[in-house]
This record gives sequence, structure tokens and C-alpha cells, in this order.
Amino acid sequence: MKTRTLGKNLKVSALGYGCMGLSFGLGPATDKTEALHILRTAYDSGVTFFDTAEAYGPFANEELVGEALQSVRDKVVIASKFGFKGGVSTAGTDSRPENVRAYVEAALKRLRTDRIDLLYQHRVDPNVPIEDVAGAVKELIATGKVLHFGMSEAGAAAIRKAHAVQPVTALQSEYSLWWREPEKEIIPTLEELGIGFVPFSPLGKGFLTGAISQEQQFPDGDFRKIVPRFSEENRKANQKLVDTLGTLADEKGVTRAQIALAWLLAQKPWIVPIPGTTKISRLQENLGAANVDLTAADLSQIESALKDIEVQGERYPASFQALVNR
Repeated sequence: MKTRTLGKNLKVSALGYGCMGLSFGLGPATDKTEALHILRTAYDSGVTFFDTAEAYGPFANEELVGEALQSVRDKVVIASKFGFKGGVSTAGTDSRPENVRAYVEAALKRLRTDRIDLLYQHRVDPNVPIEDVAGAVKELIATGKVLHFGMSEAGAAAIRKAHAVQPVTALQSEYSLWWREPEKEIIPTLEELGIGFVPFSPLGKGFLTGAISQEQQFPDGDFRKIVPRFSEENRKANQKLVDTLGTLADEKGVTRAQIALAWLLAQKPWIVPIPGTTKISRLQENLGAANVDLTAADLSQIESALKDIEVQGERYPASFQALVNR
């Protein structure tokens, strides 16, 4: 697996692994034995960058990651996130410095480690100055309990304010062929400041793989059930994007997922996507994207093929949208 660098010196595998779906957000949690197998297979396949959060469960995902990676702890980078009341994503934000400190102490135990390599603020908290949050993380970095500071779904102004207090190593936000809004302001800001970018949902929550039909019904507990972009009507309207990706993938002799991930890798050398999956076959398919080299002509062809396709539907319900780009 090739490596990339986030910020000044955080070296990670070119593709990370998003652990959320093993415990949270995509229906019932994966069987523990199978989840541990997937995490260890990811490591054995070259992944050194694993992404979790207190809110994934809550807490269960951190515990799972801690158990799976304990034996290889010094060979991997673990990223986690704080910032919701009680670790519950629907309970509102809480990034008070005392909560950040309490979170880290508890998370270290769940993760079976003495440090968190990359600590993200999960969402900007409008009730706590971002300078105070960055200051709290700076203090934790001084103790060695945290090594790097990150932000998630933050706006450019908040990133600049935080970075002035404690350098931000990485921003995590959604970015893919069907959500390119970060190109307007976020990516130029990150490039200017020397901050890495970690796209989550790089496969459009599975839609870009072509595996989600227009008629598919999502189970209770699957976040996509309430996402406007995944309504049956919008899936039908957005099928043209998937079909076009399929044509491009066939021409390259790869899959839609590999084209989508390779496209992200080709955008900037400091972009590290974190696709997640609950299937070993999909894991191996995703990791194969690291070996797909898209030429300038390939990228131009993709732009040309997709330029007239307008994706339908918001990426979040209204209540969640209020938490992004603060």
C-alpha cells in the first residue's frame, strides 16, 4: 500500500478504513467476530489508518477498534472524534474543554492505548469558541495523550481560527464524485494552510458502487433511510451518474468503486479517502483503487462525462445540515 502525509508529518496508508458502519449508521451492528476479522484483514492488506468516533455506537466502535488493533498498535494510526453530548450524535454538540479532556481519558481506555494519533472535533460547537477547543487539544498534545488535531465538517473560517491556536493536521468532510462542494472553498483553504483532507463517504454511502437499486429498502437504523438523496425518486434521477461511472470503469477494466476512489486520490497528494464496508470482498475491491492510476486524459474524460449531470437531493436531512460548514 502506498502512503501519504496529512499535515506536516502524519504518515498514513493512501486509503484508510472508515470503521463506523461496523457498529453504527448502516443498520444492525456487524457480528463482533466478523467485524474483528474485517479490521484485521484491512491491516493485513496494508491499511494503517483507521477512523472511529465516540458517537459510533456510541462507544462500541472505539471498543471494537481497540480490541482489533491492540496487537499492532504501534504500526497503525487511529483517528477518533469527540463533540456530542454523551457521545450521542442526535443529542447536540458539547466541545467544552472539560468534556474534551474527559472524553480523551475514557477513549484511551476503550481504544486500549496511551494516545490518540488524530483527534477530530466531530462538529463545530456554536456554543464554544473554536479557539477554546483548539486550546484544549493543544494541552492534550503537550501531555502526549493526543498527537494531532483534526476537524470534521468545519467551515473555512473555523478552520483558520483553530489552526492559529493549534495547527490542524487534517479536515474530515464528505467529498466524492457526487458531492464536490469542498472544491469551492474548503480545498483551497486546506492547500493554503498545509492541512490534509480525509474524505468520508467517498463512494456516496455506497451509491457510486452501483450496488444500490432504485427499489432497495433500507432497514431501520440505516441512516440512508432518512437522507433525501436516497429517496426512491432521487435514486432514480441519480442513476445516470452511476451508469456513466460504469462505462468509464469498463473502459479501464476496473469497478465503479475503484474509479471513484482513484479519482479522489488523483485530486491532491494529501487527500486520503476512508471508505468503509462490512464485506471482505468490498474491502479488497476498494483497496485495489490505490493501484489505479488515472492519467490527465482519464480525468478530463471523467469531467467531460459528468459535467452535465446534476445530482438530485440533499446529502443530509435539514436537522443534520445545520451541523456542517460552521
